[in-house]
Amino acid sequence: MHKLLIVGAGRGGTALLRMLNQMERIEIVAVVDHRTDAPGLELARSFGIKTDTDYRPYLNDDLDVILEATGDLGEYKHLRHLKQDKTVLIPGTFTRIVMKLIRERDKLIAVMTQNERERETMLDSTHDAIIGVNRRGIITLFNKAAERLMGIDASKVLDTKVTERIPNTRLHIVLETGTPELNQEQILPNQTRIITNRVPVRNERGEVVGAVAIFRDITEIMALAEEVTDLKELQSMLQAIIDSSDEAISVVDRNGNGLLINPAYTRLTGLTPDEIIGKPATVDISEGESMHMQVLRTKKPVRGVPMKLGLKRKDVVVNVAPVMVDGELKGSVGVIHDVSEFKRLTEELEKARRIIRTLEAKYSFADIIGYSEPMRAAMDQAQKAALTPATVLLRGESGTGKELFAHAIHNASERKYKQFIRVNCAAISESLLESELFGYEEGAFTGARRGGKRGLFEEASGGTIFLDEIGELSMSMQVMLLRVLQEREVVRVGGTKPIPIDVRIITATHVNLESAISAGKFREDLYYRLHVVPIQIPPLRQRLEDIKPLAMHLLRKYNLEYGRNVEEIDEQALQQLLSYHWPGNVRELENVLGRAMIHMRIYERTILPEHLPPLDRRLASTSSDPRKGTGASGKTLKEAVEEAERDHILRELAAASGNRTLAAKRLDISIRSLYYKLEKLGIVEDQS
Repeated sequence: MHKLLIVGAGRGGTALLRMLNQMERIEIVAVVDHRTDAPGLELARSFGIKTDTDYRPYLNDDLDVILEATGDLGEYKHLRHLKQDKTVLIPGTFTRIVMKLIRERDKLIAVMTQNERERETMLDSTHDAIIGVNRRGIITLFNKAAERLMGIDASKVLDTKVTERIPNTRLHIVLETGTPELNQEQILPNQTRIITNRVPVRNERGEVVGAVAIFRDITEIMALAEEVTDLKELQSMLQAIIDSSDEAISVVDRNGNGLLINPAYTRLTGLTPDEIIGKPATVDISEGESMHMQVLRTKKPVRGVPMKLGLKRKDVVVNVAPVMVDGELKGSVGVIHDVSEFKRLTEELEKARRIIRTLEAKYSFADIIGYSEPMRAAMDQAQKAALTPATVLLRGESGTGKELFAHAIHNASERKYKQFIRVNCAAISESLLESELFGYEEGAFTGARRGGKRGLFEEASGGTIFLDEIGELSMSMQVMLLRVLQEREVVRVGGTKPIPIDVRIITATHVNLESAISAGKFREDLYYRLHVVPIQIPPLRQRLEDIKPLAMHLLRKYNLEYGRNVEEIDEQALQQLLSYHWPGNVRELENVLGRAMIHMRIYERTILPEHLPPLDRRLASTSSDPRKGTGASGKTLKEAVEEAERDHILRELAAASGNRTLAAKRLDISIRSLYYKLEKLGIVEDQS
């Protein structure tokens, strides 16, 4: 019995369900569709089959086949990633083709089987009439067919002389001569015309001990001849159907030698019937194992096997099924589909998706996990800001989710159906950033594209542009951005004509802009233009109650990515997570949990403390005051030095009122070195 799961209960899935539910040796474990009103779900329930909106509970080792009937390539890839190795996944495109051919094949097999049964029934109902006599000419055998043809009951002739009961018989002559009389035509008293064979029966010494007459009605033989003619016509019709199919079909006998191919097969592989028929099933394979031979060995069908066939090494997907007649293996039939075009289209689709991903916002507020008061306050402020066209400034440490907020604000605004463009200001050089943001005219610089190029502000017009790491902009770029905010227009590099734009600007930074203004690194007028709706995203150490829901969300995410089934986090492991100060915030939490799952055994379901990578076990609220306790701290020398360095830098920053330039002078290090140490030690001070 093969266990099968149908994903997609639309029109195609419903048709598959109707067909497969009638097949023997197939158990449909469930029909799944995310739409609860899908027509196939109601039909499945009427058949007593389970229905669901989530297919993941059914992806276990017992599942043999998944029929993906949604037609969604993304769903197909998701299923391919989640399914067990032994489970065969058949995509919707191939499912429809294969089911069509299977229906045709089943019809052909049903017709041939029916004809075979009709032939057997005909032979059973028209058995040759047999009359047997012993050496004395006494009738000892008179079967039902003889009764019917002769019109005489066996009870009236058995144990009587054949010459007395059977008119025109010659059995007594065969007894006397011992010579058989074959294919003799005779007319019975009831005017039935028969063909008869009369043969002597000899013992082991060669002596004639009896004789047998076997005869049949010529009319029945003529009827059989007509049946044979009908079968030949049917065979011609089936051959015409196979030859007209656009799908390549290959049939082999029980020994794996080619029996039949159609013209579509020749077009696909370049191999003619003379090169295939009578040859081993491996003759057409350029790369891969013969599925015909596998099916003949196992008597089980295979689905969706990729191979390379023929002289041109065509990429194909092969479906092969055994041909069984009355439980006996007679051969196998394969349906081959050319996927080279499909692969090309898939590559083009993936390329298009990569482009689209740069132009769309992927997240909404529903994707932001946060139940703590600081996070709820930030989300409430962001949701209100989304309803206005105002410029938003997202502030927070690295890894707190500023980009996630930017995506969500765009998706909750009136501009959600327009483009969303993200620009990391720190990742692009100043010269390139100007031409990327504002575009350029033809001939503006060496290598400029013919006809010029639109900038990202123009591309985002009508939508949203997200400027990440805004605090890293140079002073000249800050002037240009200020003009965009004030005038709502841009001037391309090498151009003079202003181009009006309608774009919502969201910015983000982990830099203390107020300190940067004091240090002369950020324009105060630009600050006030950006600081219309400031949203402070709290660091993870300030919302420890969100760690558990965040961790459970990440477990579900990594279960899908890594093919695991981790269900929970041990309480001690959770306490270790809660006691860490998280300088890298949510991004670091993702890293820690991902590493933990990688180190788990495949059968483990709970993250234990030993699975976690080494963490600083200090409580987020624990002071570093050395007067609190005189016992051993348990820290390494490196950890103790870093803690002392961190405390000293914090004291100097406090003494400088958050002015990092002044703090660097007090510490007698460069401002660049200070920024490096702040990032390394997880220190992010915000004086806003």
